[in-house]
Amino acid sequence: MPGPFSAVLWDFGGVILSSPFDAFAEYEADIGLPPGFIRQLNARNPDTNAWARLERSEVTAEEFCRLFEAEALAAGGELSGKKVISLLSGEVRSEMVAALRNVAARYKTACLTNNVRATTRPPHRQAKIDEIMKIFGVVVESSKVGVRKPEPEFYRKACAMLEIEPSQAIFLDDLGINLKPARDMGMATIKVTSAAQALDDLEALLGHSVRD
Repeated sequence: MPGPFSAVLWDFGGVILSSPFDAFAEYEADIGLPPGFIRQLNARNPDTNAWARLERSEVTAEEFCRLFEAEALAAGGELSGKKVISLLSGEVRSEMVAALRNVAARYKTACLTNNVRATTRPPHRQAKIDEIMKIFGVVVESSKVGVRKPEPEFYRKACAMLEIEPSQAIFLDDLGINLKPARDMGMATIKVTSAAQALDDLEALLGHSVRD
């Protein structure tokens, strides 16, 4: 395997897909909530709030909506939990998918995603997502394994499934809070702010191009 790395680990929403934060911002503006309200709400009590419990499948979608809406009210806002769930699916970044295919031909790959079982997509869109998921060697979903980023156990599970040490991996995520535990374990990390920036940084670490 070329270079010191044997695996590349990818977040999904915000890396392979565009970030849902843009959709959150539009929704906040539409209903008169302050910018960043939803993100700030998700950052409160991050291990035990409604969002965390949904991503670990500890509550149903209906229970999440009730709990999340109550948390919003306590924070001074009113929103629809069902609407927020519907905003989670971003747009596919085709250049990232192409890079993923190229990387998967030379390295072990894994998708590390905090997700919820309640997410629904139109059939044609779900089919496209399913095809992308087939590229990964391993898919680690919070809703299935019962832990989530940034809990260290999530990253340990991924490494065990790939049969690698953390120091052999590069991890791409759009959230710094999710990168810190991976970095502390010895992974090289890339904070994704755009597809072009992420691929530049990935190529610098790998020492070769990953673009077509």
